[in-house]
Amino acid sequence: MGLFGSFSKSKKENLNKGLAKTKESVFKKLTRVVVGKSAVDDDVLDELEEVLISSDVGVDTTIKIIERIEKRVAEDKFLGASELNRILKEEIAGLLEENHKGDYEAFELPKSDNPYVIMVVGVNGVGKTTTIGKLAHQFKNAGKKVMLGAADTFRAAAVDQLIIWSERVGVPVVNQGMGTDPASVAFETLTQAKKSGMDVVIIDTAGRLHNKINLMNELSKIKRVMDRVIPGAPNEILLILDGSTGQNAFEQAKQFTLATEVNALAITKLDGTAKGGVVIGVSDQFKVPVKYIGIGEGMEDLQVFNRNEFVDSLFN
Repeated sequence: MGLFGSFSKSKKENLNKGLAKTKESVFKKLTRVVVGKSAVDDDVLDELEEVLISSDVGVDTTIKIIERIEKRVAEDKFLGASELNRILKEEIAGLLEENHKGDYEAFELPKSDNPYVIMVVGVNGVGKTTTIGKLAHQFKNAGKKVMLGAADTFRAAAVDQLIIWSERVGVPVVNQGMGTDPASVAFETLTQAKKSGMDVVIIDTAGRLHNKINLMNELSKIKRVMDRVIPGAPNEILLILDGSTGQNAFEQAKQFTLATEVNALAITKLDGTAKGGVVIGVSDQFKVPVKYIGIGEGMEDLQVFNRNEFVDSLFN
């Protein structure tokens, strides 16, 4: 069984509910594309292209999907318009599979004498601290010992929020206050976690993008310091993106993937937007797998991303 368990009926229902706005928007547009059409022709493909772009899938990824469907039309000679939904599901699932190499419901922490270290990055306002709190809750429920590190010392509110989440979840947090060196916080957190036999360490970091050089230098310093305490740390650099921002999420992904070696994505706030297509586009364009999606306010509404369930929910 995976870290957060199998994809249960309740999780699927929550996923359907969380993606309702995107699903409704996409279905309405797809219905208009195929109405009165008997086959997938150039007109249908042109209209489908508009649907995908307007759903924040992104231009480059949309073109890739359209080209794949064009190839299938050419190979099959005739594809009924009624089959478009199925074809679209298959091609998008295939695209996500290329970037994911398997789904994360089977994810388990690798066996190690050291804690598994997650460094969380992302701009302010994307749900970074909330996601950390929900992750801590999920790991703790899975029987793991979790410690948090408040290394976003640029904002007092960020430190305060993480402390509140640590108390709410019932996990320890290392806090040296606002204005201290973030790398120092990370060093102390990993040192304590190692001594205490923690399984998971989650380090919050500042999300300032106004100066990319400073951001890159700060994140690099934090990584170097962590590596001294636990060789190879961090195991995971998790970028948090707000799904409701659509194309802004692409720009944020671009900046952070340039600044540090992001190897996992969490896309939040999908329940409040019709822009869920951003999950497909960001994963494809940056070749970084989506590991978690946020589909509601509840503790359990941060789900491990399952590409097949996601595509089924979006297009069924």
